[in-house]
Amino acid sequence: MTIAEIKSTTETKMNQSIEAFRQNLAKIRTGRATPTLLDSVMVDYYGNMTPLNQVANVTVLDSRTLSVQPWEKGMGAKVEKAIRESDLGLNPATMGELIRVPLPAMSEERRREMTKVVKNEGENAKIAIRNLRRDANESVKKLVKEKEASEDDQKRAEAEIQKITDKHIQDVDKMVVAKDQELMAV
Repeated sequence: MTIAEIKSTTETKMNQSIEAFRQNLAKIRTGRATPTLLDSVMVDYYGNMTPLNQVANVTVLDSRTLSVQPWEKGMGAKVEKAIRESDLGLNPATMGELIRVPLPAMSEERRREMTKVVKNEGENAKIAIRNLRRDANESVKKLVKEKEASEDDQKRAEAEIQKITDKHIQDVDKMVVAKDQELMAV
């Protein structure tokens, strides 16, 4: 593996870490309704646990209400049960084939708890990125040890890997600040 390959795979993996963090943030409930909130809900679909968004259409009715429309007529009760039993604390109501999911207003205390969760997720994402940096630097050192690269190449590569790491950590920090502002907005 060359230094260029090490840098490109490291950057790809860091981008994947950022994307995983973005998906985790989408699951954290704010006072506002978003269809991604129900992405973690799994529904019993003919014996298989299937993500909700693969058996129903999830849309936003208004800022505090989600609408879930199962694609098959008999799935309404199973979808409602899955939402109710999820760890999101939601109480869906069925109206014919349409399931309305009202989001309760969040208290100040709950908002503060959620900001702690966001900061913790951000820290986990930064740790993952730093681990990728460490792995990349070790790979570069191994190339130098095997005489496939010079020490000057090592210094340059480590500096470039650090720049990539700094950029990704900045992205995580920006996402944490944005989610905190979204959580604290009443």
